[in-house]
Amino acid sequence: LKDSCSSLANFVIEHLLEHRECEHLPAMPNFTVDQIRTIMDKTEFIRSMSVIAHVDHGKSTLTDSLICKAGIISAKHAGDARFTDTRADEQERGVTIKSTGVSLYFETDDDDGKGSLPYLINLIDSPGHVDFSSEVTAALRITDGAMVVVDCIEGCAVQTETVLRQSLAERVKPCLFVNKVDRCILELQMEPEDMYGRFRKAIEDVNVIVATYHDVLMGDVQVAP
Repeated sequence: LKDSCSSLANFVIEHLLEHRECEHLPAMPNFTVDQIRTIMDKTEFIRSMSVIAHVDHGKSTLTDSLICKAGIISAKHAGDARFTDTRADEQERGVTIKSTGVSLYFETDDDDGKGSLPYLINLIDSPGHVDFSSEVTAALRITDGAMVVVDCIEGCAVQTETVLRQSLAERVKPCLFVNKVDRCILELQMEPEDMYGRFRKAIEDVNVIVATYHDVLMGDVQVAP
């Protein structure tokens, strides 16, 4: 009986290790509730940012990586968990439908002698599909900045121009993130000069869109290669 129970226990453990669904759930965070509550009273250390891009350019995967850095999900499942896709239909279709926010705690040292300073970052993952543009606008209106994600291979797509236009219309300063760099190496096996040209073109295309919808009150918001 003892041997049977031991075998059954080993079987259950192995089964859970292979098929458990809890691995995509929150891991041990790098912050505590008290730290979050304390910094909520210091508005100068709070930043709100939305992630905007064309569909399938990697917004949710990038968000997963940032959430992983905060220790909320494991590194093993960063990118596959789609942590901010909380609805069943989002997980089923693999498409973000509703804007979803998550709070991250991050400490940085600016080498100014003040030591590490804590920041509360409210990150909003917004949809990339054209049918859900209203969700992007809603996210932009409550954030300080927008992280524009661009696939380095596909470059600026139709929805990239749309979300950039929305960002500039709401006077939210965009920050460019060139994504899927590994495709140049693993998929296309490009030479370094070709890769540089591809990255430069993506940046220049973004600058063209920014210049087209430029707002004088925002100043110069173009990015340099």
